[in-house]
Parts: sequence; structure tokens; C-alpha cells
Amino acid sequence: MVDKEIREQIIAMVHREVVPAIGCTEPMCVALCTAKATEKLGCRPEKIEALLSANILKNAMGVGIPGTGMIGLPIAIALGALIGKSEYQLEVLKDLTPESLEEGKKYLTENRIFIKQKENITEKLYVEIICSAGDKKVSAVIAGGHTHFVDPCTNQPASLAPCSSPLASQPSTIDYPLNLRLVYDFATTTPLDEISFILETRTYNMNAAREALKGNYGHNLGKSIERPLSKGIFGNSIYCHIISRTASACDARMGGAMIPVMSNSGSGNQGICATNPVCVYAKENDNTEEELIRALMLSHLTAIYIKQSLGKLSALCGCVVASIGSSCGITYLMGGDYERICYSVKNMVANLTGMICDGAKPSCSLKITSGVSTALLSSLLAMEGKCVSSSEGIVDDDVDKSIHNLTIIGADAMCKTDDMVLNIMTSKDAK
Repeated sequence: MVDKEIREQIIAMVHREVVPAIGCTEPMCVALCTAKATEKLGCRPEKIEALLSANILKNAMGVGIPGTGMIGLPIAIALGALIGKSEYQLEVLKDLTPESLEEGKKYLTENRIFIKQKENITEKLYVEIICSAGDKKVSAVIAGGHTHFVDPCTNQPASLAPCSSPLASQPSTIDYPLNLRLVYDFATTTPLDEISFILETRTYNMNAAREALKGNYGHNLGKSIERPLSKGIFGNSIYCHIISRTASACDARMGGAMIPVMSNSGSGNQGICATNPVCVYAKENDNTEEELIRALMLSHLTAIYIKQSLGKLSALCGCVVASIGSSCGITYLMGGDYERICYSVKNMVANLTGMICDGAKPSCSLKITSGVSTALLSSLLAMEGKCVSSSEGIVDDDVDKSIHNLTIIGADAMCKTDDMVLNIMTSKDAK
């Protein structure tokens, strides 16, 4: 069993990284920063300037803002200033009403919001909001994490309001260095009462899947998989159910539904992808609640581990990371030991590496289904004792080295790809 002191640090990290969010986390992060700056200003801003990193811009351009029927940053910024509360963290806009939405739309017509890319920064997750009224001007900055405020002058951590997450406390912001063996040992041996809180991810994310079926969101991928034509192709199978429940939650989230999900490492889609496949498999495979708890922790903590070297935002689609987590969780539910889980990770690295992130948008559900499909395939191969060898591609005999090979490609080698993706997106938008 992992030492108690180490367990406590890992649990604190999970509390910090697995939190509720309404809507896509990038525009919500900008709305949160706007709310903080407005609170510092003490009145309604007459002008709001948003200076954002390229990755924030990319992930906020094409996604629906919950409860608004609108897309993109301007309405998120307007509502952040008018009704946002920073203590709500990534649920910053949960007090939205039809009246406040109309007020936000009117605010937009007054041309008070100016959005630019922040130049000459290396941080991929950076939001700077400057609010002014009369002669008074204040700013707020988030950097390095979606709720991580820093002092605008020193870039040192600033004080945060208490988080409203049922999972969250106010732990140290220093990550405990992980490896896959530690992740596995922690998830499979920690006393159950210390990690049972992870079931909150099932409550949030499976509920989002159910609620999504009541409306028409995004491309309706989850609902389409439930229709007779799809059943004729996929059958009424565990595979079909896993894809449907995962895609449905993503459809709703990207389509602007006012439905909270439990995020992972600052991404709601990653939280969904690390949760729903594991929950559906456990239910249909008649696994015990203890097995589900341990599988969910293994899935979420694997994603957190990979993000430690990849970074919160990158050119690599986050579904790659979260699908690796869900593959580990499903392999565990299939009865797989540590060796089989290592096999599933290597199979994933051999398959999905290189999938680009071209922003948060309704079609993210398509990428999530690709990731989850690969997760199931990787788990099945692993349980058959099949594993991509170190003589093939970027896979290494050492599973942690294989993960590092994945993340160094996503964090470093794909930077030029990231620039090109943003250029294509912004040029197209300008036409």
C-alpha cells in the first residue's frame, strides 16, 4: 500500500484536478477571470480588454456557451462581468437567467469588449482581463491552470476564493510526481473510504449523458448511435452503450447545455471520457461498487499523470489522454493486472498519438468516440496478452517512457502544428 503521506498528497491533487464545470472550460476560464476583475473594479466595466494565449483562443472560438444559444467568447465575457461570481470557479455563470442573458446581449451591442492574442508569451493557458470604468483600471490574470489566478505584476499565485466543488478543498498547488506503477498501486490498494469521493464523477457525467438525450445538442451523435440504423450496425452491445453515453454528454456540453460535468485537468470532455466508458462497462459487466471506484480512480489519475508532462493545453487532443485513462480503468474491470494495464497503455500510444486539437466545438464528440473505441480495442488486446512492441514506432519497453514519448510529441513537436491550426481557424473565421 502507498504510504499515508503520499496518499494524502495524491488525494489533494485529485481534489484539485477533478472539479465541476458548466460548459467548455476555456470560455468559462475567461468568464471567471472577467468576474474576478469586475469584482476588483467594484462596478460594471465600461470597457473590457481580454488578452489571451493562442490555445485559449483556439478552444473558445467555436463552442456553445451554456444557457445562451450563442457561441464564443464575447457573450462569456459579458456575462462574466454582469453576473459572474469568482467563488463559483468553473461554474461561474450558473446564476444565468433569461433576464441577465438579454442584459448580456445588450452589453455586446455597446462594443465594450476587445479580444486580442497576448503576444510574446510561452504559457499556453493564459488569460488577462483588464476592466476599466472612468479613471479606474484593474486587471486579473489566470495562468497555468483554469482557476489558477496569479498576481498581474509578479505572476506569483494570488489568493483564490473557496471552490464550490463537492470534491474540492484548498490543497497545495504542487503536483505530486506520478508514474504508472504508483497510479496503479494507489488506485488498487488505498482504503476505499479515502477514494470513494470519485463516485461524484459518475453522478455528474452520467447525468449529463441522460439529460443530453432530452434535447438536440451539437451533432446529436449520442442519440444517433441509439437509433435503429445504428443498432443494426453496432448491435445492442456494451460497445454501443459506451459510445452513446460518452458522446451524449459531450454533445450536450459542446452544444451549450446548462448541465454541469466533472472535469479532469481543466477539461470537461476529458472528465467525461475518463468517467462514462468506465461506468457503463462496470454496470453491464456486473462489477462491484468497489471495483468501479478503483477503476474510476485509476482512469482519472492516469489522465492527471499524463497531463503532468503534456500540460493543460497542447496541440494534442485531450481525448487521447482521457481515453488512455478509460482504457486502464476498463482493463482493470476486465480483471487485468498491472502488466495488462501497461499493455493497454502501449496499445493506445501506438494508435492515437498525433490526433490534433483544433479547438473545442460540437464535433469533439466525434473525436471522443474515436478515443473510446480505441480504448476498448486496446483493453481487449491487452487481456489477450497482445501488446505493441518496442520495435514498433514510438512505443518503448518501459511504459512510462512510452507515455513520455507521447507527451513530448504533443507538448513540443506539435507546436508548429498548433500554430498552423490556429492560423487556419482564424483565417477561415475572417472570411
